[in-house]
Amino acid sequence: MNRLMVSAAAVLLLVCQPAFAEKRVALVLGNSAYRNVAPLANPINDAAVMARTLQGAGFDVVDSRHDLPAAETRRALRDFADRARGADIAVVYYAGHGIEVEGANYLIPVDARLERDTDVFDEALSLDRILVAIEPAKKLRLVILDACRDNPFVKTMKRTVATRAIGQGLAKVEPTSPNVLIAYSAKAGSTAADGDGSNSPFTIALSKYLTTPGLDVRRAFGYVRDDVLRSTGNRQEPFVYGSLGGEDVPLVAVPQPAAAAAAPEPNPQAEARRDYELALQVGNKSALGAFLAQHPDGFYASLARLQLEKIAAEDARVVATEKARLAEQERARLAAEGAQKPQQAKAEADARAAEQARLAAEKAKQVAQDQAAAAEQKRLAAEQATAVGKDNNTNLAALTAGSPPADVTKSVQSELRRVGCLTGNADGDWNAASQRSLTLFNRYAGTRLDAKVASLDTLDALKLKSSRVCPLVCEHGYKADGDRCSRIVCAEGSFLNDDNECEKRRAKKPVARRDSDDRPSRRERAERPVRERPQPEARIPRPQASSGGGGGQIVCDNIGCRPVARGCRLEYRGGGGIPGSTPSGNVQVCN
Repeated sequence: MNRLMVSAAAVLLLVCQPAFAEKRVALVLGNSAYRNVAPLANPINDAAVMARTLQGAGFDVVDSRHDLPAAETRRALRDFADRARGADIAVVYYAGHGIEVEGANYLIPVDARLERDTDVFDEALSLDRILVAIEPAKKLRLVILDACRDNPFVKTMKRTVATRAIGQGLAKVEPTSPNVLIAYSAKAGSTAADGDGSNSPFTIALSKYLTTPGLDVRRAFGYVRDDVLRSTGNRQEPFVYGSLGGEDVPLVAVPQPAAAAAAPEPNPQAEARRDYELALQVGNKSALGAFLAQHPDGFYASLARLQLEKIAAEDARVVATEKARLAEQERARLAAEGAQKPQQAKAEADARAAEQARLAAEKAKQVAQDQAAAAEQKRLAAEQATAVGKDNNTNLAALTAGSPPADVTKSVQSELRRVGCLTGNADGDWNAASQRSLTLFNRYAGTRLDAKVASLDTLDALKLKSSRVCPLVCEHGYKADGDRCSRIVCAEGSFLNDDNECEKRRAKKPVARRDSDDRPSRRERAERPVRERPQPEARIPRPQASSGGGGGQIVCDNIGCRPVARGCRLEYRGGGGIPGSTPSGNVQVCN
């Protein structure tokens, strides 16, 4: 009877427990009682509110500390790193003073003096140190900084180097590790309000939205932003840096019904798949090597080895290309210097061998890349077959179902937007615009992904790109300026032409007028000197008709013109024939 009761109690206990509980840990720090500057009123209150909020959300560990000096803060971070090892979600919340020096962010303990700008390296804690503490977490690493207040240390510290930059608020950050979010109470370069009440506007909004069951953490911070903008009259805008994948990541999961408790434990292949996808997203030898150390056998281990072969082939191609370049450079140098023929022949042979090695490395890289891509396609097909139960005999029947097609499509579209290849919305509709954007990605990334479908293989390839791939295309009148389009402003005297370039305006050509013709005007002709005026042409007097001429011929000389006398004739003697010239053109000759 006792044995039966124990069994029943055990079954009841199993039914009442959730099917799978994520391990969540949090460290809450609040610094108010600064020793060398005026104390802050709200950080210790804000830290208390966040500690209660996370405890109420069921976090496994909530370590709340306040007013810690530098040494104790470092010790707290070290202890928290041990707790984060093996956790799925790790959260660090900090309220207090922060400072930005030379583009790096630092949290200021209560015992800091910061008499010189270089003291920040010794007396403060860098944001990178916080990221190291939460690095062991698997699913989400979250840092929340309510530290963008006006900093009194900046006004009093001495500058050891005049050019060292000390900014207002905190500097913008770009996390290099996956699944990391860093939330600021105010956008980089701006300051946040401490609040008129006992808590800051940022922490009040966090306590309302951050631990809503089932709410994705990114959407929760979106609600926090809207709430803070409303409460501060748009003077303070919280901002989140970093990125996550396509799946929702809530801090608090939606409670599962009792029937879900009877579900079997997750299959080991599901964990291998998750770890493999994370290693593939990082995409280097260290990540894939760590995966193989954890999962040395199985389907995903084979995929990881193919990925390693692809990376090794690319490294070999780079080395062979550099050797070929150096060999060709040496051959050209010897030829230009007129070296001896044996030396030139050896250099030419070395260049040919290096070029052949480069071509072989190119071919090996392409083969390894094709093998890895084919394996990824097979993985996708196997997961889809497992999801719909079409292939019960496959060796991959233990794999969990992949993401629904609509979710995969949205994730691919979101990644295409991130790398600058898609301008539309991520609506889950794989239409012609989405296919064109993936074709554009293939062109600039050098990939050969199938643009007709949105697959997990495509999603993995997109996640490997950490920055913009497709060039930024701007409308007429705008030019690309980093990741945004800025208006083109032409200098005075220039205009924007159809080629989107500033062109200098041409001077207007003079218009011809009647009074500006080449012919002199009547007034100009009247004012000319007498010697410049045109003289009338010499006119030859017309001969008078007379009777008795010699055959009707006429002769002219300096006396005048007259008929040729009878018995006379005209002979040409040269000259212009002008009367009075000697000799005349025609003269009268009589026998």
